[in-house]
Amino acid sequence: MKAVSAGALEIAYYEAGPADGLPTVLLHGFPYDVHAYDEVTKALAESGHRCIVPFLRGFGSTRFLSEDTPRSGEQAALGTDLLALLDALSIETAVLGGYDWGGRAACIVSALWPSRVRGLVSCGVGYNIQNIAQAGNPAPPEEEARYWYQYYFHSQRGRAALEQNRRGVCNFIWKIWSPTWVFDDEIFDRTATSFENPDFVDIVIHSYRHRFGGIPGDPALEAIEAHLARQPDISIPTIVLQGGDDGVDPPSSADDDAKYFTGPYERRIVPGAGHNLPQEAPTEFAKAVLDLSQKFYISRHAHRP
Repeated sequence: MKAVSAGALEIAYYEAGPADGLPTVLLHGFPYDVHAYDEVTKALAESGHRCIVPFLRGFGSTRFLSEDTPRSGEQAALGTDLLALLDALSIETAVLGGYDWGGRAACIVSALWPSRVRGLVSCGVGYNIQNIAQAGNPAPPEEEARYWYQYYFHSQRGRAALEQNRRGVCNFIWKIWSPTWVFDDEIFDRTATSFENPDFVDIVIHSYRHRFGGIPGDPALEAIEAHLARQPDISIPTIVLQGGDDGVDPPSSADDDAKYFTGPYERRIVPGAGHNLPQEAPTEFAKAVLDLSQKFYISRHAHRP
């Protein structure tokens, strides 16, 4: 494991593959961590990719550089963390892949700083930029029911559950979000240690409360949130992967997100996979990353021609 000072954080990350390979940053979600990409990085590293897999803010060994920085979990924070990581590692352009919170960070950088991105693999919600201005509009009841945990985290009872029994809460979420994925205690425990980060609870709670517009964000990020409120298009080559058995974001028959992607675009539904798609279906995820270069002519060299 390595670490680098990047923006407000010292970001801990794993790296695999040749140093001069195609930079490929892989981002986990909540409540997961870097181990979601263990098998993916093996496959991509063997194919010549330089894989960088960071712990998001509030997870694992990633830490804030200052006690005074707001422990924000808002989407703009995730996006700027990723941009800062690219800058800190002197990566001019990279392929980005992610799901859940990590997919959101990848979508934000792809939308707002497209010159830094060669291609995108986005899992679950393909266009993963939150429309906070519309957060007060109710969804269909079956969708609202799937978001029980978000409303739970709005309460002090939900916060107390994360503080006192975060492993239990997260283990239950794993099971219902990936109902056909069989994982054992060893697999879960390897990731659950990341939830012991001292900022985990504050960031998770802030993330789920901020996205509904109920609490303020980090003042330093207001301008970026204003850009995101416009729901900017994503113009770079993109492959969206959706787990056929995803218990929280099940794929619909219509691709409602396609309108946000103005460049080369493809959606793939992966049968038998749930929400934690890179860990459940690593072959399909790695193939999507490799297909970006083969189908959309993304150079495998470290710099654009």
